[in-house]
Amino acid sequence: MMKTAKFSLFIVLFLICGSFLPWIGAEKLHVREVLAFLGGSWSPDGMIFFHIRLPRVFLGLLAGGALAAAGASLQVVLRNPLAEPWTLGIAGGASLGAFLARILPFLWISWGWLNSAQLLAFAGASLALVLALQWSQRPGGGAQAMLLAGVTVGVISGGAIMVVCGFVSPWKLAEFHRWLLGGLDGADWTALGTAGALIVPALWILGRQARALNPLGLGEEMAAGQGVEVAHVRRWTLIGAGLAAAGVATVAGPIGFIGLLAPHAARRLIGPDMRRVLPASFLLGGALLAASDACGRWVAAPLELPVGALTALIGGPIFLWLLAKK
Repeated sequence: MMKTAKFSLFIVLFLICGSFLPWIGAEKLHVREVLAFLGGSWSPDGMIFFHIRLPRVFLGLLAGGALAAAGASLQVVLRNPLAEPWTLGIAGGASLGAFLARILPFLWISWGWLNSAQLLAFAGASLALVLALQWSQRPGGGAQAMLLAGVTVGVISGGAIMVVCGFVSPWKLAEFHRWLLGGLDGADWTALGTAGALIVPALWILGRQARALNPLGLGEEMAAGQGVEVAHVRRWTLIGAGLAAAGVATVAGPIGFIGLLAPHAARRLIGPDMRRVLPASFLLGGALLAASDACGRWVAAPLELPVGALTALIGGPIFLWLLAKK
């Protein structure tokens, strides 16, 4: 009963963020004008609310939820409590792929809500994950070696982005400045659809593995003894995490530590059952990213702080604490 009540709190928090955060920003909005916009009357407040802030908050909820769900699944399937898209280099690899597609005209192809940035982001995420896993399987490797390899891949990806930036004109680069820092300020309904085209399938894939992840968290031999196809679950979990990271990186750039913070908080509150942890992580991660973005808009108004910087400032010390504790 207590766990059900706590899970209900996650739902309430998610809904509060979705309904309250669009009203936060440098420009004060009037409820009457926003409602009038719904009735067909044009108003600046209505345009700001429905075409700028609402898709931005929805993107934050979706992206944060995707990163958190991916982190929760990776921590179990890799049996590493510090695993998440950023620490494994997945977010960095995805960001590099998406950046190359956006900055190099000959790589850009678009098909409605699908484009080459999504494909290259997924390819970069997959390559980064393969490198981290291969390194951890070397003699003397393990969980810490995997994290070291993941962080290294992320640093290399960031370095590669900076090298490419050196060959791009400042005017072209200005379009991607906020994206490189990790931000939601370019969000609109098209960006939400672009992210959702990868994130929704990713969440479906991860959700399908939730039941099997419970015995897998106790060890591969025990899971296999209970009839779990370990290789199948591992493969599809990694694919789902890669798709989630690619969907976020395509529209928001590199955003770290949401996939670390939300799953740990969810497990502390509702226990280890992945059938509850996965949706709870999604709800908490979405609320955390959307609230962090709103905080960045409010604290520095009329300027904005990139949400990627805020999550790094919050998550970095917690990551070090968890690493020391581990």
